[in-house]
Amino acid sequence: MTSLKGNIVILGSGLIGRSWAMVFASAGYKVKIYDIVQQQVTSSLGDIRKQMAELEQSGMLRGSLNAEKQISLITGCTDLLAAVDGAAFIQECVPESLELKQKIFGQLDVLASEDVIFSSSTSCLSPVKLFTGLKHVKKCIVSHPVNPPYYVPLVELVPHPDTDPTTVDATYALMKEIGQSPVKLLKAIDGFVLNRLQYAVVCEAWRLVKNGVMSPTDVDLVMSEGLGMRYAFLGPLETTHLNAEGFKSYFERYGESIKRISSTVDPVPEFSGEVLEKIDQALSEKVPVDPESLNARRDWRNACLCRLAKLKKEMN
Repeated sequence: MTSLKGNIVILGSGLIGRSWAMVFASAGYKVKIYDIVQQQVTSSLGDIRKQMAELEQSGMLRGSLNAEKQISLITGCTDLLAAVDGAAFIQECVPESLELKQKIFGQLDVLASEDVIFSSSTSCLSPVKLFTGLKHVKKCIVSHPVNPPYYVPLVELVPHPDTDPTTVDATYALMKEIGQSPVKLLKAIDGFVLNRLQYAVVCEAWRLVKNGVMSPTDVDLVMSEGLGMRYAFLGPLETTHLNAEGFKSYFERYGESIKRISSTVDPVPEFSGEVLEKIDQALSEKVPVDPESLNARRDWRNACLCRLAKLKKEMN
């Protein structure tokens, strides 16, 4: 059952846009995918059909509707005015360019009704830069997904200072309704939260390779077979809570060690040169950089995430 009155519009038919469309359709919403090139729209609809058929066959399709009914809820168009007609919620998924996103929201500001919520999938662009000056600013919010949102439910909700609290509440409720896991940022911070945590790990992984501590392959194994096993179910704070007799106990035991080790961390890397080539070579040997190999590995990743999501649901 759906509660939002109107269509969902997805602006941009790339990987994230397609995944968002599938998420909303799984909850029974009518979805319009907009892109400026008809071939891109056609390709995205074909890919969605293929994905949903495979998900249904494997028993991993989200929602109570079968694949054919979900597919029938998704249409495409190349006319922005036609796309926003009847819209209740617009999820922008165009490339990560401030100028492009500002242009799109400027157009929407003129075309869309005053009740429509404008939501951006940006991974780190500030809502202040995206939405300031729009007459719709009270209805604007960042809803940053984890790629791909169909398989990873987290969504970071980041309002503009002028966003109406009802917009945040409505977006939060919508994300819960469609099966995502929304979190609210209580104050603005560059990069939001997920990427700040992710970049801290990426930086240290780079340093470990640069300093000859471990190979790129083994660094990834430390995460996938170690920390990642925990973090699939628990965050870093609860992990520490359970690894001692509570959170305070953990830092009474290990606080000095954490400070000592953290003080040895090198500056932020430049992400270039010999280390870049070394890591790239290791990863390219594992997954060649061609569309067929990359897509096959993404499909494997998505299948793993589907099964993990099913396990998490059962455990909860």
